[in-house]
Amino acid sequence: MEPCERSVCQGEFIMSRRVLSVGQCGPDHGSISRFLKSKFDVTIETADTIVDAMHDLRGSRYDLVLVNRKLDADYSDGSELIRLMQADPELAQVPVMLVSNYAEHQENAVALGAVAGFGKNDVGSSAAAARLEPYLGSAS
Repeated sequence: MEPCERSVCQGEFIMSRRVLSVGQCGPDHGSISRFLKSKFDVTIETADTIVDAMHDLRGSRYDLVLVNRKLDADYSDGSELIRLMQADPELAQVPVMLVSNYAEHQENAVALGAVAGFGKNDVGSSAAAARLEPYLGSAS
Protein backbone atom coordinates (compact mmCIF):
# COMPACT_ATOMS: atom_id res chain seq x y z
CA MET A 1 0.00 0.00 0.00
CA GLU A 2 1.38 3.41 -0.98
CA PRO A 3 1.42 6.24 1.56
CA CYS A 4 -1.29 8.89 1.33
CA GLU A 5 -0.59 11.68 -1.16
CA ARG A 6 -1.79 15.21 -0.36
CA SER A 7 -5.25 14.87 1.18
CA VAL A 8 -6.72 11.78 -0.43
CA CYS A 9 -5.78 8.21 0.42
CA GLN A 10 -7.28 5.32 -1.52
CA GLY A 11 -10.01 7.70 -2.71
CA GLU A 12 -11.95 7.17 0.52
CA PHE A 13 -10.46 9.07 3.43
CA ILE A 14 -9.83 12.80 3.25
CA MET A 15 -7.24 14.02 5.72
CA SER A 16 -7.21 17.49 7.20
CA ARG A 17 -5.39 20.07 5.09
CA ARG A 18 -2.36 21.71 6.68
CA VAL A 19 -1.88 25.48 6.76
CA LEU A 20 1.20 27.36 7.94
CA SER A 21 0.27 30.83 9.18
CA VAL A 22 3.30 33.10 9.23
CA GLY A 23 3.70 36.37 11.10
CA GLN A 24 0.13 37.02 12.23
CA CYS A 25 -0.41 38.84 15.53
CA GLY A 26 -2.44 36.97 18.15
CA PRO A 27 -5.84 38.54 17.40
CA ASP A 28 -5.42 38.20 13.62
CA HIS A 29 -4.26 34.59 13.96
CA GLY A 30 -7.34 33.89 16.07
CA SER A 31 -9.78 35.39 13.57
CA ILE A 32 -8.10 33.74 10.58
CA SER A 33 -8.02 30.37 12.37
CA ARG A 34 -11.69 30.56 13.37
CA PHE A 35 -12.61 31.46 9.80
CA LEU A 36 -10.56 28.65 8.25
CA LYS A 37 -11.87 26.05 10.70
CA SER A 38 -15.46 27.17 10.13
CA LYS A 39 -15.15 26.61 6.37
CA PHE A 40 -12.57 23.85 5.90
CA ASP A 41 -11.13 20.76 7.55
CA VAL A 42 -7.75 22.27 8.43
CA THR A 43 -4.92 22.04 10.88
CA ILE A 44 -3.19 25.38 11.37
CA GLU A 45 0.38 25.77 12.55
CA THR A 46 2.17 29.03 13.17
CA ALA A 47 5.60 30.45 12.50
CA ASP A 48 6.66 33.81 13.89
CA THR A 49 9.58 34.60 11.58
CA ILE A 50 10.79 33.84 8.08
CA VAL A 51 13.55 31.63 9.53
CA ASP A 52 10.95 29.67 11.53
CA ALA A 53 8.72 29.34 8.46
CA MET A 54 11.52 28.05 6.23
CA HIS A 55 12.48 25.52 8.91
CA ASP A 56 8.89 24.31 9.19
CA LEU A 57 8.44 24.18 5.40
CA ARG A 58 11.56 22.06 4.98
CA GLY A 59 10.44 19.66 7.71
CA SER A 60 6.74 19.19 6.89
CA ARG A 61 4.25 19.27 4.05
CA TYR A 62 1.71 22.10 3.91
CA ASP A 63 -1.22 22.61 1.57
CA LEU A 64 -1.10 26.40 1.95
CA VAL A 65 1.07 29.09 3.51
CA LEU A 66 -0.56 32.33 4.67
CA VAL A 67 2.00 35.07 5.22
CA ASN A 68 1.34 38.47 6.73
CA ARG A 69 2.62 41.49 4.82
CA LYS A 70 4.59 42.61 7.87
CA LEU A 71 5.50 39.85 10.32
CA ASP A 72 4.39 40.70 13.84
CA ALA A 73 7.48 39.30 15.61
CA ASP A 74 10.12 41.38 13.83
CA TYR A 75 8.22 43.49 11.28
CA SER A 76 10.12 41.86 8.42
CA ASP A 77 8.53 41.86 4.98
CA GLY A 78 6.38 38.80 4.24
CA SER A 79 7.23 39.04 0.55
CA GLU A 80 10.75 37.90 1.45
CA LEU A 81 9.30 34.52 2.42
CA ILE A 82 7.57 34.35 -0.97
CA ARG A 83 10.92 35.07 -2.69
CA LEU A 84 12.72 32.40 -0.67
CA MET A 85 10.02 29.81 -1.33
CA GLN A 86 10.03 30.50 -5.07
CA ALA A 87 13.84 30.22 -5.18
CA ASP A 88 13.75 26.78 -3.53
CA PRO A 89 12.83 24.00 -5.99
CA GLU A 90 11.32 21.91 -3.19
CA LEU A 91 9.11 24.76 -1.93
CA ALA A 92 8.24 26.61 -5.13
CA GLN A 93 5.16 24.42 -5.67
CA VAL A 94 3.69 25.09 -2.21
CA PRO A 95 0.88 27.64 -2.58
CA VAL A 96 1.52 30.81 -0.61
CA MET A 97 -0.92 33.71 -0.09
CA LEU A 98 -0.25 37.17 1.23
CA VAL A 99 -2.60 38.43 3.93
CA SER A 100 -2.93 42.16 3.28
CA ASN A 101 -5.72 44.66 2.67
CA TYR A 102 -3.55 46.60 0.20
CA ALA A 103 -4.10 45.84 -3.50
CA GLU A 104 -0.59 46.96 -4.47
CA HIS A 105 0.98 44.50 -2.02
CA GLN A 106 -1.30 41.70 -3.26
CA GLU A 107 -0.23 42.47 -6.85
CA ASN A 108 3.44 42.45 -5.84
CA ALA A 109 3.02 39.10 -4.06
CA VAL A 110 1.41 37.54 -7.14
CA ALA A 111 4.21 38.95 -9.31
CA LEU A 112 6.68 37.19 -6.99
CA GLY A 113 4.88 33.85 -7.41
CA ALA A 114 2.19 33.84 -4.73
CA VAL A 115 -1.40 32.94 -5.47
CA ALA A 116 -3.98 35.71 -5.05
CA GLY A 117 -4.52 36.29 -1.34
CA PHE A 118 -6.97 38.21 0.80
CA GLY A 119 -7.00 41.00 3.34
CA LYS A 120 -7.79 40.91 7.03
CA ASN A 121 -10.93 42.91 6.23
CA ASP A 122 -12.05 39.96 4.05
CA VAL A 123 -11.77 37.32 6.78
CA GLY A 124 -15.13 35.60 7.01
CA SER A 125 -16.27 36.65 3.54
CA SER A 126 -17.44 34.36 0.78
CA ALA A 127 -14.81 35.96 -1.50
CA ALA A 128 -11.99 34.89 0.84
CA ALA A 129 -13.48 31.40 1.17
CA ALA A 130 -13.58 31.15 -2.63
CA ARG A 131 -9.89 32.14 -2.82
CA LEU A 132 -8.98 29.47 -0.27
CA GLU A 133 -11.18 26.66 -1.63
CA PRO A 134 -8.80 25.44 -4.38
CA TYR A 135 -6.11 24.82 -1.76
CA LEU A 136 -8.14 23.71 1.26
CA GLY A 137 -11.06 21.80 -0.26
CA SER A 138 -14.75 22.50 -0.42
CA ALA A 139 -16.05 25.26 1.80
CA SER A 140 -18.85 24.16 4.09
